[in-house]
Amino acid sequence: MRKTAKAAAPAAAPAAEADHQLRTESEQAELRAALKERLDELVAEQRRYSDSIAVAQRERLSDTAGDDQIDSGSKTVEHEHEVAVAGAISERIRQVTHALERIDEGGYGFCEKCGKPIPAARLAAFPSATLCVSCKQLEERR
Repeated sequence: MRKTAKAAAPAAAPAAEADHQLRTESEQAELRAALKERLDELVAEQRRYSDSIAVAQRERLSDTAGDDQIDSGSKTVEHEHEVAVAGAISERIRQVTHALERIDEGGYGFCEKCGKPIPAARLAAFPSATLCVSCKQLEERR
């Protein structure tokens, strides 16, 4: 994957290589452990949330006697909210999993579009970041 990034931005490659060499194996292991811990937290959260959705769904289906349009609408809105939250948790799990894969492949900390190093402050705030600030801003403008 980094070969593509190097081809896209050859001038940035030496800086990216130098930055990558500054990360020690212990730092990589620490980062991997932190991401793995976050992944475990998210999977547990997803499991709890899925269980609560299932219970709420059973309650909604079993308690429909006397429902009017407002009750039905409220139940629909609640269900849509639950599905949206579950989707957001799944997306965060995908992002953390992708970050772990990038660590294993050696591409973690480098922008997937331009190949430049992602600033440490950005990675500290958002460890699953795959784009540098400039590329992320361009993506968001589209």
